[in-house]
Amino acid sequence: MQFSENSRVWVYQANRKLSDNEVLQVQTAVDNFTTSWTAHNNQLKAAGEIRYNRFIILTVDESQAGASGCSIDKSVRFINLLEQQFNITLLDRFNLAYREGAEVLSAPRKDFEELLKKGNINTNTIVFNNMVQNVKELQTKWEVPFKDSWHIQLFRDLVAN
Repeated sequence: MQFSENSRVWVYQANRKLSDNEVLQVQTAVDNFTTSWTAHNNQLKAAGEIRYNRFIILTVDESQAGASGCSIDKSVRFINLLEQQFNITLLDRFNLAYREGAEVLSAPRKDFEELLKKGNINTNTIVFNNMVQNVKELQTKWEVPFKDSWHIQLFRDLVAN
């Protein structure tokens, strides 16, 4: 399914890497959810994907029908069900993902801070900005150097200018 760059996205990050088998199960659940996702009884043009065995990305083309408060609530309930079913956390915005070589890892804020202090993470480390709002931002502002991300505001006192 093709989406315009203005299509809305929500990125949910798991606190651990999903196994390949879990990815298949989650993708099936995501497909079932997005094909039946509605806003005020209007079918949403929606799709979902899993990236790096860690991120669930839901996309909605709002040119036909916009995602309303009720439909967003439905998606959050769906994400909560996935959390329970797969024993993962998807709604913790302070579980921070970053790249270490080709590997995508994540750490709670306190552990991320320790990695920063030790130099394991630096201003050039690629981090994931899960606050992106649309497809264009997902393509251009999702994987960015730490120095260009919102994350740096959390750790401003640890980073030399």
